[in-house]
Amino acid sequence: MTRKPLDSLRVQLLLLIIGSLVVAQSISLWLFVDERSLAVRAAIGAEAAGRAANVAMLLEQAPKELRASILRAADSPLARFRTDPQAAVDHLDHRAGGAVEARVRSFFGAEDSREIRVELHEVEREFPPMRSVPPEMAAEHKQMMHDKISGLELTLSIALEDGTWLNVDTRFQRPPLQWPIFSAVSFGFTAAFLIGVAFWYLLARLTWPLRRLAQAADRLGRGEENKPLPVAGPSEVRELTDTFNHMQERLVRTVADKTRIMAALGHDLRSPLTALRVHAEMVDEEETRDALVKSIEEMQDMVERTLAFARGMAISEAPETIELGEFLTELKCDMLNAFRLETDTPLQVRLRPQSMRRALRNVIENAVRYGDDVEVTYSREYDRASIWVRDHGPGIPETQLEEVFEPFFRVETSRSRETGGTGLGLSIARTIMRSHGGDVTLQNHPDGGLLARLDLPFSQSSNQQERTIS
Repeated sequence: MTRKPLDSLRVQLLLLIIGSLVVAQSISLWLFVDERSLAVRAAIGAEAAGRAANVAMLLEQAPKELRASILRAADSPLARFRTDPQAAVDHLDHRAGGAVEARVRSFFGAEDSREIRVELHEVEREFPPMRSVPPEMAAEHKQMMHDKISGLELTLSIALEDGTWLNVDTRFQRPPLQWPIFSAVSFGFTAAFLIGVAFWYLLARLTWPLRRLAQAADRLGRGEENKPLPVAGPSEVRELTDTFNHMQERLVRTVADKTRIMAALGHDLRSPLTALRVHAEMVDEEETRDALVKSIEEMQDMVERTLAFARGMAISEAPETIELGEFLTELKCDMLNAFRLETDTPLQVRLRPQSMRRALRNVIENAVRYGDDVEVTYSREYDRASIWVRDHGPGIPETQLEEVFEPFFRVETSRSRETGGTGLGLSIARTIMRSHGGDVTLQNHPDGGLLARLDLPFSQSSNQQERTIS
C-alpha cells in the first residue's frame, strides 16, 4: 500500500512548525500595519488641526479683502479651505474627532469658547477638483490616487468672530501595506533555522526510533528473529521501545515454552507406545492382536503429527527473499506435477522456504485428495502476495470453513472419497502462515469446489523500497 507524502509524521510536524511561524509573522505584520496606520492618522489629524487653527486666526486678523488670497494660499491637493455662512459639519456629535478639536482649541487658548465641529469618516469615491490647483498637479495627483481616493476624510468647521465659518476638508489615503526588509530577512533566517534544527535533529530524533520500532514489529509478526531495540529518543518513545522489547521477549518465551511442552509430550509418548506395540505382538489371539496393533499404530501416527505440528510452530529457519514463481515451480516438480500452475508475474517475497514449502504442500495435498484438477495461481494484493489453490471437489459447508483449521478436525462426510489424514495438515499450514505474518482462509468457489487463499505480507523494508522508487 502506497503512502502519501503528507501521511509522514515528519512532514506533518514540519508543516505545523512552518505554518505556526507564518501565522505568527502575519499577526505581527498586521499589528505593525495597524499601529502604523493609527500613527499616520494621528499625525495627519494633528497637522490638519494646527493648519486650520492658524488659517482661522490669520483670517480674523487680516483685512477682509485678503481672505480670498489667504484661502487660495492655504489650499493643497489634499486640503480645501473656504468660508461659508453655514458650518459644513451639521451635527454636534464630536466624539469621532475629539483629539482634533482639542488640538484646535489649544491654539486659541483656554478662554476662547468658539464652536468647533469635527467629522471623521471613511471615503472611497472620485477625488473632487480642488480650487486654485494647477491642472497638471491635479492630473498627477489623480493618477497617483488611481482616479479614486480610499482612506479617511476629515471635515472641520471653525466659527469665526464675524459669524461665518471656516470649513476645511482634508483627505488622506491609508498607508499602503509594506513588508519591511528587516521583517523579511528575520522571517527567512527563522524559517531556515527551524527547518534545519527541527527537521534534521528534533524530527529525526523522534521519527527514526518510531520507524525502527515499526520495522521490528513487522519482523516480529513475520516470525523473524529480533534483537532488543536500542532505547533512544524522547521519553515517550523510550518508554514505548522498552515496552516493545519486554513484549517481544515474553512472546518469544511463551511460544518457545508451548513448543517445548508439545515436543516433550510427543517424545515421551513414543516409549510407552513402543512398549505397548511389543506387548501387543505377544498376544496369541490374532484378531485381538491385529486390533491392538492397529490402534497403537494410529496413536503413533498422531504422536508423529503432533511433533510435526510443534515443529511448525517453532521459528528457527532464517527467512530469505525469493521469487515466488520459481519457488512454486520447484514445489510442483517435487510433488510430481500434482497440480496446474500459472506463473505470469515476477514477485519477490521474503519467507522461510522449508516452512512455506511444508504449508503449501499440506494445502495442495488436501486439495488433491478431496478435489479434482487442482489449480495454483498467485497475485499481488496491495501490501501482500496471495497464493490461490482451487480444486473442483464438493466443497465444505459454510459453517465448517473455520473449524477445519482446528487440530484433529476432519470433515469425513462432506468431501471425502476415502478416509485420510489426521486433521493436522491445515492447522500446520495456518500456523506456518501466521508465523510469517499472513494467514490461510477457505471459501467455496461460486463455480464449485474449494478455494484456499494463502496471504503473505511484504516486509516493511520492501514497501519502503517500492515507495522510494515510485
